[in-house]
Amino acid sequence: MATHLIVAEHTGGKLVKATLAAVSAAQKVGGTIHAIVLGQGIGDVAAELAPFAATVHTAEHPGVKDRAAQPWAKVIADAATAIGATHVWAAATGAGKDLMPRVAIRLDAGMASDISAVVNDSTFKRPMWAGNITGTVAVSSATKVITVRPTEFAAPAAGAAGTIAAFAADPGASKMSFVSFDAVVSDRPALSDARVIVAGGRGLKGPEGFKTIVEPMADVLSAAIGASRAVCDAGWVPNDWQVGQTGKVVAPELYIAIGISGAIQHVAGMKGSKCIVAINKEPEAPIFQVADYGLVADLFKVCPELTEALKAAKA
Repeated sequence: MATHLIVAEHTGGKLVKATLAAVSAAQKVGGTIHAIVLGQGIGDVAAELAPFAATVHTAEHPGVKDRAAQPWAKVIADAATAIGATHVWAAATGAGKDLMPRVAIRLDAGMASDISAVVNDSTFKRPMWAGNITGTVAVSSATKVITVRPTEFAAPAAGAAGTIAAFAADPGASKMSFVSFDAVVSDRPALSDARVIVAGGRGLKGPEGFKTIVEPMADVLSAAIGASRAVCDAGWVPNDWQVGQTGKVVAPELYIAIGISGAIQHVAGMKGSKCIVAINKEPEAPIFQVADYGLVADLFKVCPELTEALKAAKA
């Protein structure tokens, strides 16, 4: 029987919901599910995760207070060895992608990254070539390390709360130390959790376009704001807003793409959205190939009108 270890990602004292996608993937294999939470003052995070695991191991130590891949990887590998884990799972977020290859090396384990489906206990599917093809990956090592694309696995149903047990964390000596974290502070929903995303591209012609076009619409819809890579690289908006192959992969209920041409790397990050609305003045823009609804128009004219209509509908 498989024994799973789920690596919890958390921020601000709360569980990052993408972690639950890893739980869902592990459940498809079957077996016993354990989880591990690293840090200090992590009791609330462990309690959030307890309904989804038989045992939640809490690894509290000053050396893992802040997330640094080197000491975290050692503690996770130690915990996996201690429980005899056959599978070690994490969400394929920026943190998961940074951390889990180090865990795999410490466990001398094969790794399947950014998976979108579970075939069996050693075989997984993952998107390749910016999502144009789906590859099947087989992992033959005794222990398997897997990161899970959060948009492809629904959150599992909560069960009876499992046991919360302390794990003796030993981060060991490390050449890596935490210096600082420059977080993007916003009252808007996080991109990965948002029900609605309003995203902008180069068609907005500059950062002012985000302020006058995208932000008012996002305010009405209580939406998160996304952006194409080009505008993030240009410094118009924070890099944290980037959606795409090299940014965040999202799958909201509604994705509104304003002035985005639809480059393949951007589409790879949002084509799983339930409903895609594209607004672009170029009728041949590739974004219309994936859109459920498309409007060929001058965004500077129609978007303010649409925003006012949305306000009136909510009144």
